[in-house]
Amino acid sequence: MKHLWQLPPSLFLNLIHVCLAQANYAPYFFDNGASSTNGNMALLSLAEDTAVGTHVYTLNGTDPEGDPVTYGMTFESGSRKYFAIDENYGNVTLIEELDREVQCNKAQSICGVAEKVRILVTDANDESPEFTNTPYIAQVLENTPSGSSILKIEAIDRDTGSGGSITYFLQNIHTNKFTIDRHSGVLRIKTGITLDYEKSRTYFVTVVAKDGGGKLRGNNKVFSATTTVTINVEDDTLAGSEVITVVAIDGDRGKPNDIHYRLLNGSEGSFEINNATGAISVIKSPNQLKKEVYELKIQASEISPEGEATAHAFATATIRVVDLNNHPPTFYGENGPQNRFELTMYEHPPEGEILRGLKITVNDSDQGANAKFNLRLVGPGGIFRVVPQTVLNEAQVTIIVENSAAIDYEKFQVFTFKLLAIEVNTPEKFSSTADIVIRLLDTNDNVPKFSSDYYIARIPENSPGGSNVVAVTATDPDSGLWGEMKYSIYGTGADLFLIHPSTGIIYTQPWATLDAEVTSKYNFYVKAEDTEGKYSLAEVFITVLDVNDHSPEFNENIQEKTMIIGTPVKVEAIDQDAEEPNNIVDYSIMQADPANVFDIDQSTGEIKLKSYIRSLDIIHNITNNKDCIWSVVVQAKDRGSPSFSTTAVLKIDITEETLHKGPMAAFLMQTKDNPMKALGVLAGVMGVMVAITILISTAMFWRNKRSNKIMPVRRIIKKRQNHQPTRMIRMEWLKFKRSSNAAEKFVVEEDTKSLQNENSNNNFQVPLPPPPPAAPALPPAPALKTNVSEWRVPTVSGSLSPKLIKKKKGAAVCTSHNALVSELKQRFEMRNAASPHI
Repeated sequence: MKHLWQLPPSLFLNLIHVCLAQANYAPYFFDNGASSTNGNMALLSLAEDTAVGTHVYTLNGTDPEGDPVTYGMTFESGSRKYFAIDENYGNVTLIEELDREVQCNKAQSICGVAEKVRILVTDANDESPEFTNTPYIAQVLENTPSGSSILKIEAIDRDTGSGGSITYFLQNIHTNKFTIDRHSGVLRIKTGITLDYEKSRTYFVTVVAKDGGGKLRGNNKVFSATTTVTINVEDDTLAGSEVITVVAIDGDRGKPNDIHYRLLNGSEGSFEINNATGAISVIKSPNQLKKEVYELKIQASEISPEGEATAHAFATATIRVVDLNNHPPTFYGENGPQNRFELTMYEHPPEGEILRGLKITVNDSDQGANAKFNLRLVGPGGIFRVVPQTVLNEAQVTIIVENSAAIDYEKFQVFTFKLLAIEVNTPEKFSSTADIVIRLLDTNDNVPKFSSDYYIARIPENSPGGSNVVAVTATDPDSGLWGEMKYSIYGTGADLFLIHPSTGIIYTQPWATLDAEVTSKYNFYVKAEDTEGKYSLAEVFITVLDVNDHSPEFNENIQEKTMIIGTPVKVEAIDQDAEEPNNIVDYSIMQADPANVFDIDQSTGEIKLKSYIRSLDIIHNITNNKDCIWSVVVQAKDRGSPSFSTTAVLKIDITEETLHKGPMAAFLMQTKDNPMKALGVLAGVMGVMVAITILISTAMFWRNKRSNKIMPVRRIIKKRQNHQPTRMIRMEWLKFKRSSNAAEKFVVEEDTKSLQNENSNNNFQVPLPPPPPAAPALPPAPALKTNVSEWRVPTVSGSLSPKLIKKKKGAAVCTSHNALVSELKQRFEMRNAASPHI
């Protein structure tokens, strides 16, 4: 294999054919011309705004012997790597941002084959105009003629073509007293305008420099910049004006000699004196006077007619300069006047921190109240503050952090403020500004954040291992390595899944088999973590979609059923798929002989005879098979896609109903073919009956345990005036010892209505017929005849329950039976007599 290598230095790219040490011909590049996008890159031109990552060219070469070639690229030591190359296909990709203003062209040379290729980097309008020689301050006499030039403004733009051409204009041109030449930048007084020191002593003019525009990343861009020019108007009436006149007198009054005046010292070039008159005048403008007080020493000399000084006298003239407020506040940097200050700092500095990288001094050369001014920052509020806020003459300016949270690299990479100084107590309110530019550096102050708190995905159950499920996305607004993240998953439901650490794509394990019938839902967490361990979580919900991979199944492929005419039989098939419609089964009759005898319900699988078949006679007319046992092939088919089906043979024995209609008959007929079902139901009924019996016996046992003695009855009989008297019975139970005959019963027959007396301590009234004569203490004669009723007294429960049995009129009672009743009554009364009275 032979190699084609490319070596670009900082300004030159070297394409090298490297030949192996063998006796054959060297590989070479194709030269397809300047407009081609493949070949040897000859005369290739790239715009400096070409996006990083763009495929810019394809190197194309061959070997005379037909051997395969590869492409490579090496770089000189210290040079930046602008391109990357695919060694197999020769695709060249830009990996570093180009800047025409730094490197105008790149060239490449070829070793082994004498060839040099130059790459031209074309311009894009990516630069803004920049003013030079700032700040701009001009002193103008108030009597300067209109149209006169004041100073020249100059800005440069490093772009070429229209993007590098600059035009100038002024803001608020209609209210401005000045004008600027749009090409040369010369600032002049407008035609017809005069300046007046007494009306306005300072003007602030904003000049805009704008380039001619050009393409940048496909869009037309125009850039501009501004600067402020300070114009101070000077009072021209003071230059040469007389300040004071000194007078010396000669002592010879008759014919005095001339007096000659001269300044000896103290004027410092600011004042002069008239030699003949002694008038002292100022020869500088007021703003050029550096001292507040001048003491001028003056000599007066007497001049003789011969022109000689014969006598001298001396005097001192004191001149105090009163401030005229002719200086605006001015900002200074380390190297003199400056109106732009820049600083680079990390985001989120501590609140109260001083921006020590800004070295700013402000000064007003006036005196007293004219030198007092305020400082303030104009721009985004509440982020920084300036101290001091009030200055007299001069101060060091300090800017302090006020809101650390707002200094966020992800929101603002650059802060721009105007530092404003404006006089306080002067009518002129002179002011000046300086630009404060603060560039931020990023820190790892953000946590990766998912685009959603949870992700929902679905995947078919028959997906092969390694199938993609869902892609999660998290972002970290931090820059550089702090903005890089890696993904991971964890949780009990994550065993069958993996996640790509860089892309966030979740996919199944290579060996994973998903089955919706086993597990249809998975839930786990995904984690996005940056290089310093800051992370966030999101929840993932995965649903395994059911695929129709099961056929319906009958419990038996051959089934026997007994059908009573008028009653259907049923077949059932189960589909093990997890979801509808895959597990919905439809039934149909595939084959029956003879046909058109049975109908089947598509949904339930119930099979019944056609409506016209109502008896066995009709069936006998249809077939010669007197047994009436027919075979029917039934198909069960699911509704999935693709659909699966299965069949079963159903042998149906048709008979007529012979039992009486009723639930039991219907049940027996239905379970004729399934005797185990009948036995199960019968066992269940018997079990319920046994349980009820046990409950009743237990209840009676505990009741008898609490009431195991019977109290005797006290009878109170009252007569009433009506024709049907009532008898009051007060029943009080006495305690008896338990005995084996605790359940004995007493029967008394009376010819009255039935009366039932429950076990109760309450008094109650029961209407009775007129009472019979009182019985003697001894047992009554056996021949005693009376109408009696049958009484049953269960001693176990402690209740007395009379049951009256009404006899037909004229009926006789057996004598022996009456004797037995009398004897029982006698025993009962004796037992009552033996008991203590209550």
